Amino acid sequence: MEIKLKTLKFDADQKLVAYVEKKVSRLEKFFKGAADTAEVTLSLLQEPENKQVKIQMHVPGEDLIIERNASTFEQAVTDCVDAMKEKLTRTKEKIQEK
Repeated sequence: MEIKLKTLKFDADQKLVAYVEKKVSRLEKFFKGAADTAEVTLSLLQEPENKQVKIQMHVPGEDLIIERNASTFEQAVTDCVDAMKEKLTRTKEKIQEK
């Protein structure tokens, strides 16, 4: 799976990039072959929990989008990946029922 990483309003260090790639690449096993690209956007907000992560994946028939805010990018990425796992599993089950 190809992971496209965008950062808004800051430059990500190599450690953060590696963390994002490691976590997001795990999503591939939940819906094999359906999504060849994951777009990850990291941005800073004005709020107290100002780290926002957005993951977009394109699967047949729809686009899956998850956004999460947290006080650290690592926590936001973890929350996003967990939510995307559930969404991928549900989408896969819907497709298999048809």
